[in-house]
Amino acid sequence: MDMQAIQTFVSTTLTQLAVKILAAIAFWVIGRWLIGHIVALSRAGMNRSKIDPTLTKYLGSIIAIALNVALALGILGYFGIQTTSFAAMLAGAGVAVGAAWSGMLGNFAAGAFMLVLRPFKVGDFVQIGGLVGTVHELGLFTTTLITPDNVSTLVGNSKVFSDTIQNFSIRPVRRVERTAQLAGSVDPLDAIARFKAAVAQIPNVAKDPAPEVNLLDINLLGAVISVRPYCHTDHYWQVYFDTNEAIIRVCKEAGWPAPTPTQIMKTTAA
Repeated sequence: MDMQAIQTFVSTTLTQLAVKILAAIAFWVIGRWLIGHIVALSRAGMNRSKIDPTLTKYLGSIIAIALNVALALGILGYFGIQTTSFAAMLAGAGVAVGAAWSGMLGNFAAGAFMLVLRPFKVGDFVQIGGLVGTVHELGLFTTTLITPDNVSTLVGNSKVFSDTIQNFSIRPVRRVERTAQLAGSVDPLDAIARFKAAVAQIPNVAKDPAPEVNLLDINLLGAVISVRPYCHTDHYWQVYFDTNEAIIRVCKEAGWPAPTPTQIMKTTAA
């Protein structure tokens, strides 16, 4: 056996393999860099066209996945692997994985439907999946919320789509719900007039519709007054807390007594 020939063959083969591996690494690094720039340019173009940010991020994710798959198939083709058979194998594996990960596919389908139906968009303040927060991103499989306590929370799209969705940002204003319990000796009509005047002075309270101040109920303590100003959702908590302060201030300035329970004693004849 010619050892020289074997050494030449091995060295040549290893050299060619090393060159291909280095080339594949270079293709992958350059390809990923190009994909990043393509996705960034695509998103910038959609932003210039004033396409909804939710749709922009969603389409950007789809483009990135498609280009990465194409890059991987191209590198495999460079190594001489039949990509058609690999694609068939990938499709078969996709069916198997899809059966095992049906929930993930459900999340993907729900995300696509949400893009069509548009129940909310990035920046809206919503209640979805039992959580309240501002929509930060609509991804392929999850929706990211920033809750009022500044926590980033991911909710599966299928859970979002199958549950009740409340969008607090669609309407120009929303109502703040507060109540005031009065003592039995306080005139409720006088209280309503005072509360209306005080609430009207709170910053960011909408004038149309006007604040609603009404006699809500009567119990053993006295009258219960509902105080319901309207405001934009961005000012909800400011108006909420200012309304509480206004109720306390009115009660204090008017000198009304604190509501206390009264007990009626019945006497029976001997």
